[in-house]
Amino acid sequence: MIAFDNVAYNYGGGELLSEVSLRLAPGSFHFLTGPSGAGKTTLLKLAYAELKPTSGRVTIFDREVRSLSRDDIAMTRRRIGVVHQDCQFLDHLPLAANVSLPLTVAGRTGEARDLTDLLGWVGLGALGDALPPQLSGGERQRAALARAIIMGPDVLLADEPTGNLDWELSLRLLSLLVELNRMGKTILIATHDLNLIRQAKAQVAARVLRIKNRRVQLAGADL
Repeated sequence: MIAFDNVAYNYGGGELLSEVSLRLAPGSFHFLTGPSGAGKTTLLKLAYAELKPTSGRVTIFDREVRSLSRDDIAMTRRRIGVVHQDCQFLDHLPLAANVSLPLTVAGRTGEARDLTDLLGWVGLGALGDALPPQLSGGERQRAALARAIIMGPDVLLADEPTGNLDWELSLRLLSLLVELNRMGKTILIATHDLNLIRQAKAQVAARVLRIKNRRVQLAGADL
């Protein structure tokens, strides 16, 4: 689904990522770890064509990113849900409108009938009329997850989705991610939380990728 072949990325101050080769197969579950500043967010941005590699090839759904037009990239991203680290919302719109915004942009407002079920699934069924500033941190993260999957993507990328949550809320969000994976979604989560990774590995066949010295390695059992 998403493949990196000998990918490097340079921000201008030297290479941040070098010689990265990996495959995200359909239905796989991966974690991405590494110290702050190692390039986790950059790798996620390469995976959904927000960035293009300095060298090497990134292939998304069998198409090389450099060959994609802006319209092609927009269409491709409809198959990739992204949960950003900062969880930004439009504060003047109620939660339901924020979550359904991708459908509105795509001209698929007729599918909003599924919104009630989706909000219920993430535990926000009673908060559809609430404004984002009224939500707790955990509610915002679950709303961000709902927004990321409302288009029915094949792949979900999440950048530190539990970074600001306590352990109980982290486990609740993880259970939703595990359920999505069991539904066949490909999952890639960037995280510092090794306890979360251990908890996930007890439930699904999750693989762990580690960024070290600008390269991505498959981590062993030393977590």
